Amino acid sequence: MLHAVIMAGGFGTRFWPASRRARPKQLLALATDTPLLRSTFERLAPLVPAERIWVVTAAATAEATRRMLPELPDGNILAEPASRNTAACAGLAAHAVLRGDPEAVCAVLPADHIIGEEARFRSALAAGADFVARDGGLLTFGIQPTRPETGYGYLELGPEHTREGEWRVFELQSFVEKPDADRAGAFLSSGKHLWNSGIFAWRARELLDEVRRQIPDLAAGLDRLGEALDSPRAGAVLAEVYPSLPATSVDFGIMEGARHRFTIPVDIPWSDVGSWSAVAERLPTDAAGNATQGRVLAENAGGNVLVSSGPVLAIRGVEGLVVVATPDAVLVMPKEDAQRVKEVVEALQDRGWDDVL
Repeated sequence: MLHAVIMAGGFGTRFWPASRRARPKQLLALATDTPLLRSTFERLAPLVPAERIWVVTAAATAEATRRMLPELPDGNILAEPASRNTAACAGLAAHAVLRGDPEAVCAVLPADHIIGEEARFRSALAAGADFVARDGGLLTFGIQPTRPETGYGYLELGPEHTREGEWRVFELQSFVEKPDADRAGAFLSSGKHLWNSGIFAWRARELLDEVRRQIPDLAAGLDRLGEALDSPRAGAVLAEVYPSLPATSVDFGIMEGARHRFTIPVDIPWSDVGSWSAVAERLPTDAAGNATQGRVLAENAGGNVLVSSGPVLAIRGVEGLVVVATPDAVLVMPKEDAQRVKEVVEALQDRGWDDVL
């Protein structure tokens, strides 16, 4: 049976001041009518019943997640007492699903992406799940690039391995870090590179076997958690063990060294909505190129990203800025620095201004 694991543990610091610790990115409706987490759940619902959808989130947002997804059984929301990156998240979920389904196949995906052509996405997800259920291996879904994007990591295709219905399954040659503009252009023209979506499929047991082989310290902690999950001490063991787990990503810690790794190219509209500039691509734009949301006035100004969830936001005579206003905070920075909002959040932390974090 297919289980879906939604990774919803991030704090979305690149979306401050809209995103906060208690209301991170996945709980927001960023250029959408529905919060991103809710949209992800609804995207999966025609393929996976609610009792087989799992959410791994921070302890601080577990209750908000329950309110947003009332269809989920309480036990399907796994609360992380600390953020330990995606390998620990995926491993914890693998142990959880194996309690009731020893042959579980997991589709694992972030909570905060925007995806178009959802029926086609589900078709690819089902094909990937069928492939790993039958042939094994760890599989990631790559997005066919439409532009020389420097803000995404890439996947390099190896030989074609097989077909799963209409979908082609390739061996995964390598992971490539975010490139500069020249390399991104070369990747686009090569036809051998895909955007790395961070969406995966695997048999839960095989994932844990790879963790034991590659990251034994992580495996030892996860095995302790797995043994305790059905016991009265589950919460205490999670609080003790989880914060000490090695923090590494699925890509770097597991996929790059996996013995059998594959990818399916998927040609659908997709965005990881990674910055305010990415949000701007989905907002209404005026004749001067200002992307706006909320009560915003722009005069003699162009190419700005202007978002307000409270006060009237008025600008004049400026270009290329990101301006985001909430009732208690305002962010102003050059649009080309939109990926660096995290540095602002870190500076606010250093000042002890936790009331706006």
